[in-house]
Amino acid sequence: MSDRFNTIAGWALFAGIIALGGGIVSSKLFHAERPEPMGFAIEGVEAEGEGGASGPSLNTLLASADVAAGEKVFAKCVACHTINQGGANGIGPNLWAVMGDPIGHGRGGFAFSDALKSVGGNWTFEQMDAWLASPRSFANGTKMSFAGLSKPEDRANVIAYLNAQGSNLPLPAADAPEEAAPEGADNAAAADNAAEAGGEAAAANAAAPQE
Repeated sequence: MSDRFNTIAGWALFAGIIALGGGIVSSKLFHAERPEPMGFAIEGVEAEGEGGASGPSLNTLLASADVAAGEKVFAKCVACHTINQGGANGIGPNLWAVMGDPIGHGRGGFAFSDALKSVGGNWTFEQMDAWLASPRSFANGTKMSFAGLSKPEDRANVIAYLNAQGSNLPLPAADAPEEAAPEGADNAAAADNAAEAGGEAAAANAAAPQE
């Protein structure tokens, strides 16, 4: 009876060892690192970090900016800002002739945040574009709670509207379009390179000692 029990127990232990070993081996065989990137690309959806520089430049957008459209977008700002000449500061400063002014200073003694004061420089078109895109990214710690304007066209139109209210700085000209290489230029260059390589090879063969 004891021998039979020992035999059964031995087989059970052996089976457990086999099962455990099989699990370890299978995990090694089928385990794989997470693919990078995961999944499949979806048409129309940009990957993180892509597309940031696509589209017209700020100069090009400003050259064709619509002041009237900018005034409509600025309607989001009137709860905090006045923009008429001599207007009082509110939750935010009066914005008459703000373009070209020092950043975070002036404006009738408005109490700007230290974060905005520390930026330095003046309100150029580029600085205003960055501010309107994301105030918190432009001046981390700013008191302005506005999330920003995501569309470059909206920002350009608002900048043109702000500029027309007492600043009147000259708007930049549109950037010149990049010139495309003439059709067939690449093929001609490749042919020239091939001919040059062939000539060098022929010269090398001619100069080689004959056996």
